[in-house]
Amino acid sequence: MTRSLTLLGATGSIGASTLDLVRRNPDQWQVEALTANGSVAELAALAREFGAKLAVVGDEACLPELRAALAGSGIAAAGGRQALCEAASRPVDMTVAAIVGCAGLGPVMAAIERGGTVALANKEALVSAGEVMMQAVARHGATLLPTDSEHNAIFQCLSGNRLSDVARITLTASGGPLRTWSAERLAAATPAEAVAHPNWSMGAKISVDSATMMNKGLEYIEAYHLFPVGLEKLAIVVHPQSVIHSMVEFRDRSTLAQLGPSDMRVPIASCLAWPQRMETPLAPLDLAAIGQLTFEQPNEALFPATRLAREAIAAGGGAPAILNAANEIAVAAFLAGQIRFTRIAAVVEETLARMNAAAPQTLEDVMALDTAARARAAEILETSALV
Repeated sequence: MTRSLTLLGATGSIGASTLDLVRRNPDQWQVEALTANGSVAELAALAREFGAKLAVVGDEACLPELRAALAGSGIAAAGGRQALCEAASRPVDMTVAAIVGCAGLGPVMAAIERGGTVALANKEALVSAGEVMMQAVARHGATLLPTDSEHNAIFQCLSGNRLSDVARITLTASGGPLRTWSAERLAAATPAEAVAHPNWSMGAKISVDSATMMNKGLEYIEAYHLFPVGLEKLAIVVHPQSVIHSMVEFRDRSTLAQLGPSDMRVPIASCLAWPQRMETPLAPLDLAAIGQLTFEQPNEALFPATRLAREAIAAGGGAPAILNAANEIAVAAFLAGQIRFTRIAAVVEETLARMNAAAPQTLEDVMALDTAARARAAEILETSALV
């Protein structure tokens, strides 16, 4: 049976992995819409390859170029934030939400309000707007499938079980490429060193988040919203091999873990085929070749990001949105060579200390708080360049 699909963020890493699976199963999918921010040539080529009905660029200035690239194809072209939301609201069997950053909030909400099935790969949706988004999911009867490898692992472990039987949910973290470094060496870490992840192939921003452990902090906040078992039942453990993607312990002390290759096509395939399974082109997991799996506690003295995230979600209100916005500003500054690696978490902590906001009630509230937090973080950066 052919199913219809809209892919928001087709030219990013999640988009590429999704389309690789669709390409391998052409008889199972009909692509409705593809979107990108401004990668016109790539978006147009993908729209033609997959026979999409609509292609959308978030940067409206790129629309004339997109129209020219699609001339004669019969594929409709559109541009701008509203066009992204309209693409997300089209009736399809599944919407994969992979637009990075707060630019994805509106389209994610549009897909949720349609009441369909949404495979969520946009962290900001639940970190910055968790309460707003989850209320909308309940109100519109949408189905939210987590695409992050950790949350998808938890989702799989919980299948057929009750949240009331959960004793603990443990998110695993690779620890990133700088896990064993000293404080002195961390202070001198370069962007190239921070993005050189040993296990995963990811974009620069999320790779830096992995190096600071902020990625795991953000995932902790997401888990709080996706799996409402209470903060006291959420934990993080460092697992350098990235073979176990997360674990769920039940009150009878049975623990279920999801294992798999460090490849995003595994959790994406889980979402695309849900509630069934589908083939992927990946090699079988060879535990004998891996040899051993090791675990350790996060070092929050050197990598305080997980502590900041835990404190932010415990504080509630607008703190998680502030945390996320300040982190984006700080990571961008680090990648631009403006601050040291160790200042990323410090800028976030200082921004949180200087701001106090009520919980956002609407998406507009979230966006306004995000803008304010970015401005405050930028002010802090002006006094801390390369400190």
